[in-house]
Amino acid sequence: MKIEKKKFLIFVWRVGLIILVNLMIIAMLLNSGGAHALSKYGSTGSEVTQIQQRLQELGYDPGAADGIYGTRTKNAIICFQRDYGLSDDGIAGPKTLAALGLTGGGGSGGGSYGGFSESDVQLLAKIISAESRGEPYQGQVAVGAVIMNRIAHPSFPNTLSGVIYQEGAFSCLYDGGINAPVADSAYQAAREAINGSDPTGGAIYYYNPAKTTNKWIWSRQVIAVIGAHNFAI
Repeated sequence: MKIEKKKFLIFVWRVGLIILVNLMIIAMLLNSGGAHALSKYGSTGSEVTQIQQRLQELGYDPGAADGIYGTRTKNAIICFQRDYGLSDDGIAGPKTLAALGLTGGGGSGGGSYGGFSESDVQLLAKIISAESRGEPYQGQVAVGAVIMNRIAHPSFPNTLSGVIYQEGAFSCLYDGGINAPVADSAYQAAREAINGSDPTGGAIYYYNPAKTTNKWIWSRQVIAVIGAHNFAI
């Protein structure tokens, strides 16, 4: 009987040890973000920092990238989710992380469009749709190309979000046009522009000569006219 009891106690000890080790491994994965646990209000860690940094790049205001999922980060996530047609629960679950371009370990270059994420495509599509509503498809691609050309130009920010949210760059950010429904064609135009299509031949400016009141823009050399827009350098 004593031998059987000893064997039983050893068995229980081993089972308990296995359970403890498994719990420790799960905790380590969750804390490191390696399992992409749901980041939500009260969460901390490197994944939260990546989320905050990405929100900042996209023009939202999560506060400091301190790895603490507080009220400002939650509110920024809610705004992002509403803009991208996601459930606005303030939780950075798998769909929100994917839209942020943080699927599979984070970073803004996790997409399959020349280093740009799907969320970059969506952001570019929103600008194209707002800025070229009513324009022919080639004109939509051309607007996207101007934005891509600016990223490569030394006079402009070197990121997509930096170019788009540069102060005074696009009127749709101030007149509410950015919030209008996105035309389906704008998504394809965004992908074409990201993949290098440029009907303008290198333009970094565009304007509608029938509407602009900016005298400076008229001094730029026009290199293409597509639809109602002049494209210039």
